[in-house]
Amino acid sequence: MIWENSTYLWLLLLLPLIYGGYYWYRLTQHQKREKYFDDRLIEQLRRNFWRTGDKIRMFAILISMLFFIIALAGPKIGTEVREIQRRGLNIMVAMDLSRSMNAEDVRPSRLNKAKFEVNRLVNRLQGDRIGLIVFSGEAYVQAPITADYSALRLFMDVANTDQMPVAGTNFRSAMERAIEVFESVERQNASNVLLFIADGEDHGSDYDEVLRELTEQGVTVFTVGIGTSEGGPIPIYDERGNMTGYHHDKQGNTVTSRLEESTMRRIADVGGGEYYALRSGSDTIEPFFARLDELERGEFGSQEYADYENQYQILLMVGLLFFITGLFFPDNLNMKKEN
Repeated sequence: MIWENSTYLWLLLLLPLIYGGYYWYRLTQHQKREKYFDDRLIEQLRRNFWRTGDKIRMFAILISMLFFIIALAGPKIGTEVREIQRRGLNIMVAMDLSRSMNAEDVRPSRLNKAKFEVNRLVNRLQGDRIGLIVFSGEAYVQAPITADYSALRLFMDVANTDQMPVAGTNFRSAMERAIEVFESVERQNASNVLLFIADGEDHGSDYDEVLRELTEQGVTVFTVGIGTSEGGPIPIYDERGNMTGYHHDKQGNTVTSRLEESTMRRIADVGGGEYYALRSGSDTIEPFFARLDELERGEFGSQEYADYENQYQILLMVGLLFFITGLFFPDNLNMKKEN
């Protein structure tokens, strides 16, 4: 048995106080009567009073309050085992963690904006499986594909540009990791989706062959370009997270990172998906959510869970019965005087 709101059970402590107050009131009234009337007169005035009935009325009211409080706490007794079918998509998010993702031309930064949009995506998922690939010059599976959204959020929160050992941006490496992930999971007629989130700067080898392999395996590739055409400098942070300056090239000039939309558009076109741009902090990938609803969802198996049934109705009815008894139960007997 579990409780909807067990806090209300503390009200049960009021019952002894109520009974103690009732007992004190009766005792005080009795002492006052003894001061002004003798026992024979009191018995004559209360000759029809039924003490047992009065006690029954009091205890009935207390018992009704007991049931009302328990009902208010919402007891859930027994279980109803239900089986539900989990249906969804297989989604892999490939997030660029190159240093240029720290640029702040999209507030608060490209990387933080990317994380925010992925969190919005996770909040919209229902039964879908999702994983995370991080890449720069190399690509790594940060979070394996899973239906545990809390774990995915945890892996994504700790992702940062400092964890990548190789600089640059290599889309081919990220695509190769995605192929490995999709081959390792049971598809079960579910659509496979790969979502790239990057600023489009590509410093890796040619990815055309790997991209075609992805599409041949039935993977739909979407891309999100994050940044502005004007671009912005790439900040440098110390160990405490304080900005100490900007990256410079070999000639000492400040490096400006710009959104390369042509790369992101081309990947989406070949991959059969769509391209979305995040050029400001207010832009979203809402159209991507709509496209996901159009894709085929597969069955990932059934899941059983126990559903506790609320039983407050029964306790409420019993409490009401005792309350009515306490209100109308007689506390006097109509005794006929013998001649």
